[in-house]
Amino acid sequence: MSRIGNKLITIPAGVEVSVAGENEVTVKGPKGTLTKSFSPLMDIKVDAGVITVKRPNDEKHTKQLHGTTRALINTMVEGVSTGFSKQMKIVGIGYRASVANNTITLTVGYSHEVKLTAPEGVKVECPDATTINVSGIDKQMVGQFAAEVREIRKPEPYGGKGIRYVDEIVRRKEGKTAAAKK
Repeated sequence: MSRIGNKLITIPAGVEVSVAGENEVTVKGPKGTLTKSFSPLMDIKVDAGVITVKRPNDEKHTKQLHGTTRALINTMVEGVSTGFSKQMKIVGIGYRASVANNTITLTVGYSHEVKLTAPEGVKVECPDATTINVSGIDKQMVGQFAAEVREIRKPEPYGGKGIRYVDEIVRRKEGKTAAAKK
């Protein structure tokens, strides 16, 4: 039995949820609107401020879909009501970032600047030269763009230089030592 799939999703104030056609769920809230289609096997109901997801049988495939469907709908509701954000830090001498027109420009030790344009629905901010904030209502898009930014210069284990998440712990390695004295 799916423990996650059986949990009810409470709809916060100011959020409207509607299910149309072949399980096409539309969630409208103060931050925006998200629409996603789900498997027709799942039975999605909206009643009195609560969303329930039920499965028709106990086959392995439907059990897997049950928990995933409920989790995706929950993140949609959370996204349009509060939103998602990832905060990143740049570590390294001369490493910096700037934002103009939702395009981030990174100077991270290459011979050239690296420019990335955020996709529609994702907002990028740089409160200072070494901090990057990525935010939006779609959890997947926010996480994907943050991963793309981090991929430009991953934190390396010897000096710790690179782009990392604020809550990320980088395991440091000891460098080479001079030859042992006799």
